[in-house]
Amino acid sequence: MLTFVVFVVGLVLVGGLLFLGAALLLGRGETQPPAELDRSPVELPDDRPVTGDDVRALQVSVTVRGYRMTEVDWLLEQMAQTIDERDVEIARLRADLAASPPVVAEEESPRA
Repeated sequence: MLTFVVFVVGLVLVGGLLFLGAALLLGRGETQPPAELDRSPVELPDDRPVTGDDVRALQVSVTVRGYRMTEVDWLLEQMAQTIDERDVEIARLRADLAASPPVVAEEESPRA
């Protein structure tokens, strides 16, 4: 009977130590300070519109409980492509606007 009690106590002690070690290794004891809510480690230009190359140049940090790099890289590429298409469309519309003759509003004559 004494052997069984020692076995159970030893099993619980080893299990508890394994759980504590796994919890510490997997981030239960946070070693990084919490992220600042108003600031991102990823910087985009403030002095000009964001371009597709700005999005392509982004580097998001990877942590132990990070992200799937292929998914984020795919998303960034899609965003960059959308921004590039937007910029081309804006340039085309501005060129069309500059090439078209100005519209002059006609004054309405009073009806009798």
